[in-house]
Amino acid sequence: MAQREIQTDEKLPLIQAIPLAFQHLMAMFGATVLVPLLTGLDPSVAIMTSGAGTILYLILTRGKIPSYLGSSFAFIGPIIAVAATKGVPAALGGLVVAGLIYVVVALFIKGFGIKWLNRVLPPALVGAVVIVIGLGLAGTAVSMATKGAGDVFVMKNLILALITLTAAIIFSSFFKGFWATIPILLGIIVGYAVAFPMGMVDFQPVLDAAWIGLPTLTFPEFDLGAILIIAPVAFVVIIEHIGHLLVVNEIVGKDFTPMLPESLAGDGLATALSAMVGGTPSTTYAENIGVMAVTRVYATQVFWWAGGLAFFIGGFVPKLKYFIQSIPVPVMGGISLLLFGLIASSGLRLLVESGIDYSHSRNLIMSSVVLVVGIGMEGTGTVIPIGDYVLPGMAAATLLGIILNLVLPSESKGLAETVGADFGGDLAEEAAEA
Repeated sequence: MAQREIQTDEKLPLIQAIPLAFQHLMAMFGATVLVPLLTGLDPSVAIMTSGAGTILYLILTRGKIPSYLGSSFAFIGPIIAVAATKGVPAALGGLVVAGLIYVVVALFIKGFGIKWLNRVLPPALVGAVVIVIGLGLAGTAVSMATKGAGDVFVMKNLILALITLTAAIIFSSFFKGFWATIPILLGIIVGYAVAFPMGMVDFQPVLDAAWIGLPTLTFPEFDLGAILIIAPVAFVVIIEHIGHLLVVNEIVGKDFTPMLPESLAGDGLATALSAMVGGTPSTTYAENIGVMAVTRVYATQVFWWAGGLAFFIGGFVPKLKYFIQSIPVPVMGGISLLLFGLIASSGLRLLVESGIDYSHSRNLIMSSVVLVVGIGMEGTGTVIPIGDYVLPGMAAATLLGIILNLVLPSESKGLAETVGADFGGDLAEEAAEA
């Protein structure tokens, strides 16, 4: 019997809401901490501001859109470049302005409406973009599950990842009631327990950490050169944000697109707020969207708690922060294999349920180009340099898909008939019947 969906406005008992919140906290933790480690920012502040940003986002979206905001990877290159030449405070100033750009775009959308989105983002394009979001992260999940220091394959990492994945699948598929709603958390617990006798858990930092502490804040400085390098990346993340919102629409079964201005503004203000105290830029997280896809629990109440816990743990409880950080990477890799795959499957479901007519070459071309460019670039780590910043695969594929959608003729079966002929004419016959 399928697990009942818990919709966004439903309330759960605290004995259920808290474990569900911890599940989201653990799902976002690895990536949120990685960004500050790569850019020289403070991981504790990043965790704290991810929680504060999530709460701010929920306030601006009136508690209707279930999303968690974590550290954005899109800004890593520009932050490193600016920090090396102008210092971390200058990079933070650029991030504050980038966050405000989100707000300006949100006001533009608010003023001119969202109907144009239906024109530039048809189902054939949206479904392909959602698949790219999931499969574009596949390489990351596999690396986390299989590789150790020096990017070398490690068999015991794979074994641990598969044990964790198997545990999460068993809890999700064979258990009922509340246990079926926290398979990610339970899978991580099983993986962590198995990792201990395998010698893969370094618990010393947890023992050495204090129970209570205060965050180390860094404040921004505003330098025009730094702003010109960092702020334009906001447009890349805006595209990513729209893609994630479309995934949430598909998973939850509700259309949150009319709330895109509020959603973008929440993300932008969260980024600006985070940068004001030395935190990382924010974005809605695919990992947490994947958790919703697994658990079918969409209650925003859970995200309120997740944000509050992240703020408290990251800012004021070092021991708990280091305890979560002690979870071995292969454990999170095993979980990611499931989460990212479910996001891709949501895109495939969107393509199927939308009844897209692939006898029209425009749909074939859009989906094909977006999938190959997006997955190819994300899988190989390819980015397009544009001045002092870069365009990642997902954003490049989305922009290319939008351009194709706007320029290709609306009724064209030429390519479909050609492909059908190559495969024995079956597709051409189906197109003729349609």
